[in-house]
Amino acid sequence: MNTLSKNKVVLGLSGGVDSTTAALLLKEKGLEVIGFYFDVLGTNLKGAEAAAQLAKKLDIDFVKMDVSEEFDQTVINNFCGEYLQGRTPNPCVICNPSIKFKKLLQVAEEKGAYYIATGHYARIFHDEERDLYFIRRGANQKKDQSYMLYRLGQNVLSRLILPLGEFDDKEKTRNIARSHNLPNAETADSQEICFIDEQKENYVSYIENRGLTAEKGNFVDSQGAFLGEHQGLVHYTIGQRKGLGITLGKPAFVTSIDPETNQVTLGDNADLFKREVISSENFFAANSLPDLPEGFGDELRVLAKIRYAATPAPARVSQRPDGKILTVFDEPQRAATPGQSIVFYKEDYVFGGGFIESTSVSE
Repeated sequence: MNTLSKNKVVLGLSGGVDSTTAALLLKEKGLEVIGFYFDVLGTNLKGAEAAAQLAKKLDIDFVKMDVSEEFDQTVINNFCGEYLQGRTPNPCVICNPSIKFKKLLQVAEEKGAYYIATGHYARIFHDEERDLYFIRRGANQKKDQSYMLYRLGQNVLSRLILPLGEFDDKEKTRNIARSHNLPNAETADSQEICFIDEQKENYVSYIENRGLTAEKGNFVDSQGAFLGEHQGLVHYTIGQRKGLGITLGKPAFVTSIDPETNQVTLGDNADLFKREVISSENFFAANSLPDLPEGFGDELRVLAKIRYAATPAPARVSQRPDGKILTVFDEPQRAATPGQSIVFYKEDYVFGGGFIESTSVSE
């Protein structure tokens, strides 16, 4: 095995202002930067060329890779399947460990680079006592992306540099790009779902264009009484109020979705507040396993986020006999949604998380 140089870093270079500014900061530290662009669709020649031109302007080496086949099988199939089952997926959470950071490490090995880097707004915390690495929340709380990175293991975290983590304002990023006359200094933030052109289609039409259809079913109330017909589970998510296509004479919200019966339950806003969340396929950074790490206690006090934009809320977590994690919040949380991730924080660092499976009110 070749010795990996700690003077080299492979940076995910998307062509956006964040990754470009990250490249500048890494160069300022004296590191040899290799820009890496991965094409998730295999057809994004414009994006690849833009990234290549930026790498040329930055005077860094550039590598591009077509990951479309693996991305389709791993991320897009999961995305479509989850929606068809009435769950609401987050493709970035799937992509990061299985595609993005996996490929960054692969290219780093090929190029003899010890470090990898991205333009995420998050930080790295090294617990020296345990010699463990964790993702920390970014200094910019509005842009903090730590939630998206909770499934990264020690093999990634121990080699990861996040140059933008200490920036408390996106304007600092743009100002650095402006000072270097970079063409993307004013570029808008990227769209939420990178593989869907939201100017041409939404996620429902995208799924349908892949030849997948959702059967119509029934809207019911909390007692199971028939309220009307729905257009297919793919159209709905927990907490949704608009676009239901049904009038009940009062505000109605999607409170639960049952793929077994193909029923969507409608209720009041108050019905959305739950204290208990059960999550599966959990992952903890300390051991890169689904089980609560030893040495932290059987029942933990944490701050937990039930979606990317949520405020971390106090809770306790414990492992059930079936291996799933039970989270009990101090205060009920609104619209915890199956398919989304619940992410656990100790202070301001990411301890772990999992995919929300079910919720309940609790006592």
